[in-house]
Amino acid sequence: MKLTSEKENDYFIISIEGDLDASSCINLDKIISEAVSNGEKKIMVDCSRLSYISSAGLGVFMSYLQDFEANKVSMVLFGLSEKVQNVFQILGLDQLLKIVNTKEEAKSLINA
Repeated sequence: MKLTSEKENDYFIISIEGDLDASSCINLDKIISEAVSNGEKKIMVDCSRLSYISSAGLGVFMSYLQDFEANKVSMVLFGLSEKVQNVFQILGLDQLLKIVNTKEEAKSLINA
């Protein structure tokens, strides 16, 4: 798995490429934690190259829900493949996380 992050105006964008599993989710957790610690308020996660997500990977996103609410952080996932999006839907996580199709939709939702 490859993780990259960048600032684009007010947005902190995390891009995930490959498989997000128990061994690689530690790096995602670290990037999100640092972003929140640094006061980032608009986090977008590019999942367009995410091919697989394990329960550990899902757990990273879920573990931040209360932190995001307490710190007024908006996080939106975008670009999920049908296979990955089905995992979120089956577990009902699409009701707890903001998930959209495109980067533009993510920006609109964060700014709403």
